[in-house]
Amino acid sequence: MKNFPILTCLIFFLLTNPNATETFGVGVNGGVAVNGGIGVGITIGNGGGPGVWIGGNGGKTPSGPPTPRLNRGYAALQAWKSAITSDPLGILSSWVGPNVCSYKGVFCAQVQDEMTSSPVDIIAGIDLNHANLAGTLVNQLSYLTEITLFHLNSNRFSGTVPDTFRQMSSLQELDLSNNLFSGPFPITTLYIPNLVYLDLRFNDFSGPIPEDIFNKKLDAIFLNNNHFDGELPQNLGNSPASVINLANNKLSGNIPTGFGILGSSLKEILFLNNQLTGCIPEGIGLFSEMQVFDVSFNSLMGHLPDTLSCLNDIQILNFGHNRLSGVLPDLICSLKSLVNLTVSFNFFSGVSQECSHHFLGNLGFDFSGNCIPGRNMQRPPPECSMIPGGSLNCLRLPPVVKPLVCGTLAETTDSDHPSSSPP
Repeated sequence: MKNFPILTCLIFFLLTNPNATETFGVGVNGGVAVNGGIGVGITIGNGGGPGVWIGGNGGKTPSGPPTPRLNRGYAALQAWKSAITSDPLGILSSWVGPNVCSYKGVFCAQVQDEMTSSPVDIIAGIDLNHANLAGTLVNQLSYLTEITLFHLNSNRFSGTVPDTFRQMSSLQELDLSNNLFSGPFPITTLYIPNLVYLDLRFNDFSGPIPEDIFNKKLDAIFLNNNHFDGELPQNLGNSPASVINLANNKLSGNIPTGFGILGSSLKEILFLNNQLTGCIPEGIGLFSEMQVFDVSFNSLMGHLPDTLSCLNDIQILNFGHNRLSGVLPDLICSLKSLVNLTVSFNFFSGVSQECSHHFLGNLGFDFSGNCIPGRNMQRPPPECSMIPGGSLNCLRLPPVVKPLVCGTLAETTDSDHPSSSPP
């Protein structure tokens, strides 16, 4: 997954602002701040996912008396403090007085004032991951118009996201994962103008997923482990995101037929453990940068599309626990980057020669629970007498859109497709 734009922006800030080096220390993959400043890194947390954190404030004292910007932050944080009902770790014991830059979980930075050209302190981020706080979010948090990240992973916050969050014009990362938030999808998050990372997983949100989310310039969309239901929006393939996780919800209907037709930089998409039906669309093969594709534990039927052979970067393909059938083709089992192929507990009736080789000791390939003659750990014959979805007609792309098969069997020349233009 690519690094998020906030990291690039902060490094650019360091290189172009001579005063910033006294405030910021930069490290990647667990970097540690220096000089009591702010550290920048890429983290993967429990339910927090890949993202940028800012940490290591160390109780820095502002360079001067509280500014109007910090005063607004003080009002916002005190209002929020009053709505927090449980603080077993004593995090909020430091949230006393106007020096908000000394508050635990609150991180400040210096920027150049547009009017005076002098350095001023601002609240740049809030990171209260794993603080075990309980309470609700308050409208006044919208006063924090200069924060770029707001991380609350692994707490006990409940209620909804205030509509005023759309006023947080600098916010790039919003991580509310692993809390107790509920209600419909928080539409206000789609109006945060610079948001690139949205993590709502492991909450109790419900209802449909709005189609507008896939029109936004989000690089990461984590909605897994909620109670979202209804059909997948038809514009799912429009998203510029590199990772989309919709696993462990109650989504139903088909994967949109046009999924993948426009192509994108999507690297990971997870549909596992929903209630999806119909076919795997052929457009999936047009995601040339795809690395992880997981549709396990659904009710998908039909044959695997030939365009899966176009996924040259794919590492994990999981079709397990569906109702898929047909023969596993060579061009899928021989994908050069593939390390894990799971087709267990479907109704596949045969394997090609290349796939047969993987029955012999390749722990990354699982063909169990199918209807493959002469193979161990298959379904009992009575279960294979009626193949589900045998009459299902899966819409396939015409060759004019893209060759149906990639790899050695898909190599075409100009003579294979005569030009329709006059000589």
